[in-house]
Amino acid sequence: MNIREMSTSSGELEDLAVAAAQTGAELCLRRLGEPIIVSTKSAAGDVVTPVDRAAEEAVREILLAARPGDSVLGEELPAHTGVSGLEWVVDPLDGTTNYTRLIPYFATSVAVRRTSDGVWLAGAVTAPALGATWSAARGGGAQLRSPAQRAVLPLQLPATSARLIGTGLSYDPGRRRRQVRELGALVADYTDMRRFGAAAVDLCLVAQGSLHAFVEDDLAVHDWAAGALIAEEAGATVCRPADGDESVSARWG
Repeated sequence: MNIREMSTSSGELEDLAVAAAQTGAELCLRRLGEPIIVSTKSAAGDVVTPVDRAAEEAVREILLAARPGDSVLGEELPAHTGVSGLEWVVDPLDGTTNYTRLIPYFATSVAVRRTSDGVWLAGAVTAPALGATWSAARGGGAQLRSPAQRAVLPLQLPATSARLIGTGLSYDPGRRRRQVRELGALVADYTDMRRFGAAAVDLCLVAQGSLHAFVEDDLAVHDWAAGALIAEEAGATVCRPADGDESVSARWG
């Protein structure tokens, strides 16, 4: 099927999300290690690069070529308002600090929701340095796509006594101090913690069963949109931000 002829079925939206996420991620990977100018956004440590913006432009080109009537909400560029009732949420480079430090936990995240009720329909996260694309369609389960395999999530991993939780820390110093104070209670039911620095990747690691849980607050919608749907469709219990609760969580059991 020509990408311009896609309907609004969740499976076809998933394929488009994958194509867009892989396009953005491939651009990021090609430019990895180039000399780049790094700017600060909202707070110290919250950085952005020309690669973030170039990747978002590449993602938008794929989405709007296929579905020009859809809206697009990205992290770096002004929102595009459409008329179709669908909105794409894009994080072109989740884990920008990792990217600038040559740490492989970075990804491009693309998800789509209905604007009438906010229901998430499809999403994809591509971590190019890890060789992985995770994706999901509402009601269709979640999967891992890699050059070597295409597997339904969660993966069949060895049973061990280790129970791992992932989390992240805010750029805001006050929030970060509070998060550190609460860390002991957060990890009390787990044997160890991982902090990868890219919420989209963390949520996908829950989806594949590598992490038993992920909890973080002070995230924007583009940070969790695709990863939360992927974890949910894999079978994890997912909580998104709601009134009075800013945290995002995904858990097994």
